[in-house]
Amino acid sequence: MWIHILGYTLAVVAGIALGFFIARKTMMSYLKKNPPINEQMLRVMMMQMGQNPSQKKINQMMKAMQKQQSK
Repeated sequence: MWIHILGYTLAVVAGIALGFFIARKTMMSYLKKNPPINEQMLRVMMMQMGQNPSQKKINQMMKAMQKQQSK
């Protein structure tokens, strides 16, 4: 009886640990392929759209994006 409980407990702990490492590896791989937007990328995007971005406008957009991500 107690061997079954011990086996189930070990299986749950092993599953949680394995899930954590798989999720971590997947997330790191995703961030490597799709890096978050930084100021330089935002500046290039705005220039491609025909806008001449000022530093003030870049800062406003970065703050808006960070605020949106925190929600």
